[in-house]
Amino acid sequence: MTILSSTPVSADAHKYGVFFVFAAGILWSTVGLGIRMIEDAFVWQILLYRSVSMSLFLYVLIKIRSGESPFAQIRRIGYPVIIAGLSLVAAYSGGIYSIQNTSVANAMLLFATAPFMAAVLGWVVLRERVRLATWIAIVIAIAGIAVMVADKSGSVAIKGSLAALGSAFGFAIFTVALRWGRTGEMLPAVFLSGLFAIIITLVICVSLQLPLILSPNDGVISMGMGVFQVGAGLILYTLGSRSLPAAELALLSLAEVLLGPIWVWLFLGETASLNTLIGGMVLLAAIAGNALSGKRRKPPPITSP
Repeated sequence: MTILSSTPVSADAHKYGVFFVFAAGILWSTVGLGIRMIEDAFVWQILLYRSVSMSLFLYVLIKIRSGESPFAQIRRIGYPVIIAGLSLVAAYSGGIYSIQNTSVANAMLLFATAPFMAAVLGWVVLRERVRLATWIAIVIAIAGIAVMVADKSGSVAIKGSLAALGSAFGFAIFTVALRWGRTGEMLPAVFLSGLFAIIITLVICVSLQLPLILSPNDGVISMGMGVFQVGAGLILYTLGSRSLPAAELALLSLAEVLLGPIWVWLFLGETASLNTLIGGMVLLAAIAGNALSGKRRKPPPITSP
């Protein structure tokens, strides 16, 4: 799916990149709603079914658009796609483990360190200059998320906190790897992450003696999440990575944190606290301000590592 080329990035390309990545955050924000609709399945069963449907969806999509197998593309692109796939699995696994072993509030706040990590990695590995406006937006976004979780208390486990940081670091590596390999076809990285996740979750389900057959309701919802939430969201995020620096990629994806509580309020009647609403507005302002400030900017070229 060679939508963008390696030519210098135009203002229009930057605009579309912002749209793609923000749209990815919107799709990812519905994952919580999908999880609430699951009746009996455990998280590892959900991830297994989600990864299967996502991988099948991406295989067909890549095959139709490129006329070749994603495995052939993986061999041709090499290290960037493998690193991106592995780091995305680390982000999946760390996120699940952290939520199971620490408070959701603490995990969310630590997940939000991904833009900082992506900015530093992008600067060190790819020599991408981070705009002052982006740094300011990152700080404002972190402040907004801090306000959102300030009224939620709970014990903090060291292992859970380290896993949350590991998840954020995994997503930051995924973001930088996409920027590194943006002149090639990086959708196979998402496909590869699905295959890795299938292997990992299958081993976990078997070791924990969890049933591999889900109820029709849980199976349909889990597989739907793989296609319409995670799969489509990662496709948009991957396409947006062609025209946006790593720091802005991770920052725009924080729309997921803002919109997640809104969907469960609209569809399930779960109310959001005042802190969540205030912090959400701050976060939205940071995302919108950063997008507008970079509207006419042409991101600098990348120096291969």
